[in-house]
Amino acid sequence: MLIVTLLILIGLLALAIPVAAGLGILGLSLSGIYSKLPLSLAMGEIAWGTSNNFLLVAIPFFVLLGEILLRSGMAERMYNALVLWVPWLPGGLMHSNIASCAMFAATSGSSVATAATIGTVALGEVEKRGYSERLFLGTIAAGGTLGILIPPSINMIVYGVLTETSIPKLYLAGFIPGVVLAALFSLTVLVICLIRPEMGGKPTSTSWAQRIAALPDLIPPLVIFLAVIGSIYAGWATATESAALGVIASIGIAAAYRRLTLRTLLNAFEGTMRTTAMIMAILLAAYFLNFVITSIGLTGQVNRFITSLGLSKVQLLIVVVLFYFVLGMFMETLSMMVATVPIIAPVMIAAGYDPIWFGIMIIILMELAMITPPVGINLYVVQGLRKKGRIDDVIIGTSPFVITMLLMLVALSLWPQIALWLPQMAATT
Repeated sequence: MLIVTLLILIGLLALAIPVAAGLGILGLSLSGIYSKLPLSLAMGEIAWGTSNNFLLVAIPFFVLLGEILLRSGMAERMYNALVLWVPWLPGGLMHSNIASCAMFAATSGSSVATAATIGTVALGEVEKRGYSERLFLGTIAAGGTLGILIPPSINMIVYGVLTETSIPKLYLAGFIPGVVLAALFSLTVLVICLIRPEMGGKPTSTSWAQRIAALPDLIPPLVIFLAVIGSIYAGWATATESAALGVIASIGIAAAYRRLTLRTLLNAFEGTMRTTAMIMAILLAAYFLNFVITSIGLTGQVNRFITSLGLSKVQLLIVVVLFYFVLGMFMETLSMMVATVPIIAPVMIAAGYDPIWFGIMIIILMELAMITPPVGINLYVVQGLRKKGRIDDVIIGTSPFVITMLLMLVALSLWPQIALWLPQMAATT
């Protein structure tokens, strides 16, 4: 049954069928082959039950938040302010790319939005300051992946809904790993530029007066982050309500900067509807597929198969990491999550792994999938912004950061408290 499922899935991917349609066709195919009852009759109820989930309302809010930040110019001012604080480091603006991605990630919840936004404002500096173009592109593509690890995160919401795990606890668990991974990205750039100084671009100078004058441009993303995350942990709002507060804060800040126009709002609404429709279509199709594979007994088969292998906890973790590493080369991350997490997560939890810790591991594996060819979405986002050359340059530029992410996975495996310390502290207070 598992072999048939994989063959159908590979065939659908090879035909380049849209993800939502492919998952739906896979569900209907498995129902027709293995079920005595027409499981398609449950599609309406599944679609209503899924789309009626209050937690999922947070998704369009976070998408809208990112759209407003991009279109109001707040992201550009934030980047230009950070540029003034890092010219003394080997690698210069490449550290600004990573820091800007981390700050934007703390408001947007999306890796693609993070890479696209920071890439739009940063790419003009490559030739102007003599950076290694490949490494510069790599910092944007890899830094953009922080959008789903540093809270708030759309993918964490999806994982929480799929596994019935606390979203606030996932947000807390993602904060320290997100900051650590951003620091490791900068350390990677630093080491490369110390070994190869010519890759670090021309050094620039700036005064303390300029740095201090630019600090107000860093306040808006911090205000939005506090509105979103602070309202959750202060007990004032749920994850969904905090997303709405973030939108209100972003609109207020855009109005204060006199960048809130009717055209800005209409463009933001249009982009939000397009992205939300895509995400929800994938989720609805994936929920139907999950219903089918549970009904036909595929989930039980996979669990029994893995149990029969007699793997230790460490061996099981290695197998799962390798599975997602390979699968991430060929599948889009959101569809990969909704198609596999309902099967893999119960196996890992039954083996004794904490569901919150495993959620952070999954998110980092999704980040890894965004910069591994041939389907790494951030690679194509950055190449699309670049509008010249070959995508090979972006792939080569991100390769050091793939190694950095793998090291982060090892660190989380050896020291789970990196992810679990904050949730445990919050539970005791």
